[in-house]
Amino acid sequence: MNVYDQAHGLAQAIKASGEFKEYDALKQQVDANPQLSQMIQDVQRQQFELQAKQMMGEQVDSEAMAKMQQLAAIMMRDPLAMQYMQAQMRFSIMMNDVFKIIGEASGMGDMSGMMGK
Repeated sequence: MNVYDQAHGLAQAIKASGEFKEYDALKQQVDANPQLSQMIQDVQRQQFELQAKQMMGEQVDSEAMAKMQQLAAIMMRDPLAMQYMQAQMRFSIMMNDVFKIIGEASGMGDMSGMMGK
């Protein structure tokens, strides 16, 4: 059994999955709308920054948290943004599961953190 052939097979299976196809189709629609794409990027950037602060043990400013939540709520009013974020979450969960399986099989433990939730 060639590991590289199996890895390419896994890549093809991921591309053929419903999770990836839905995410990819919605991503193309989002990317076609520069304003929506920028809004999603801004919300995700703010979420990442707040999560990074929390992980580093820093106190998260309640005002910054409220601002991010308000921006996310506004964004989620757009049906395409909501569908995209849900599809992205489903795809991310699938990929985390795959990393976990590989980590357990290789004795490296839970590798799901590699996806950067």
